[in-house]
Amino acid sequence: MEAVSSVSTSTLLWLVFAAAFAFGLIGQRTHFCTMGAISDIVNMEDWTRMRQWLLAIAVAVLGSAALHGAGLIDLDKSIYRGANFTWLAYLIGGFTFGIGMVLASGCGSKTLIRVGGGNLKSLVVMLVLAVSAYITMRGILGVLRANVLEPVAFTLEGGQDIPNLLETGLGIAPGTALAVSALAVGGALLFFVFRQRDFLAFDNLLAGIGTGLVIVACWYISGHLGYLPEDPETLEEAFRATNSGRMESLTFVAPQAYTLELLMFWSDASRKVTLAIASVLGVICGSCAYAVATRSFRWEGFRDVEDTANHLIGGVLMGFGGVTAMGCSVGQGITGFSTLALGSIVTFAAIVAGAWAALKYQYWRAMRADA
Repeated sequence: MEAVSSVSTSTLLWLVFAAAFAFGLIGQRTHFCTMGAISDIVNMEDWTRMRQWLLAIAVAVLGSAALHGAGLIDLDKSIYRGANFTWLAYLIGGFTFGIGMVLASGCGSKTLIRVGGGNLKSLVVMLVLAVSAYITMRGILGVLRANVLEPVAFTLEGGQDIPNLLETGLGIAPGTALAVSALAVGGALLFFVFRQRDFLAFDNLLAGIGTGLVIVACWYISGHLGYLPEDPETLEEAFRATNSGRMESLTFVAPQAYTLELLMFWSDASRKVTLAIASVLGVICGSCAYAVATRSFRWEGFRDVEDTANHLIGGVLMGFGGVTAMGCSVGQGITGFSTLALGSIVTFAAIVAGAWAALKYQYWRAMRADA
């Protein structure tokens, strides 16, 4: 990869803001929601929104592999392909996040979309999620995460991604391994998605293809336009305006914590707007713009004490789970998945399992109350 020195940091931030703005607009228009996808299956046996999610993954996988294969980005420089496979953190974090997003009526991205649409419940969830995530990154829950969950792991030489496993296990050339993996995974997902003919509606395609392309665009912005082979200050390789110091695309748990941190320490000149923070603001603004333009903007508050408690607990669980699992239903379920990392695939499954369990419990409670 070569640096694109003509692109300033402020331009990078605006580009990510624009991509996230599109994500928020698409989510508000199409009702793209990962929690809703699972809820529709459990409650109505409707796979439409799940197909939207899977289509987004397929597009992200194929697009990211194309960028990597062309030498425009290096997916090995993301946080997802590390050799350390922290399987317990993926499972516990993902399952916990799945439960949390059911209680909070939506995942981290849906929370931001609803904030843009005037949902005050989601604003509270956003704040609680951000605090919980911060505590899990640097506070008392961080001790639990780092000392108890993350040490339960094993190492996969060279990385945990599927192409690397094909390289080391079968001796396949790197480029071939990437192409075979991406085409197999992406192709299988596309076959499943389009097997249902009535899925071919504009909003469904916009939700899936649009979301997937936004993920790919952010990889390109951060991993190519923001790449510096040698930072003038540190003389080391760097990715500009990232919190992790690595190439980043969309994820929505830790970025909400970073946004809250910036607001709390605004007078500290060392604190800067990052790509993650720009993405949070972009999603809210994109959602709000569409809601206002279509006159669907509505203020909404809590229904009762139980509703309030559920959303508060959901925010806490999402903050803890998202940081522990290294991503949310978008961060691991689409962005991480696009790198073909096994940890992201395991987390995706754990999120689905956690949401399924929470939805089944809610259904059981409802049936018991009616009996």
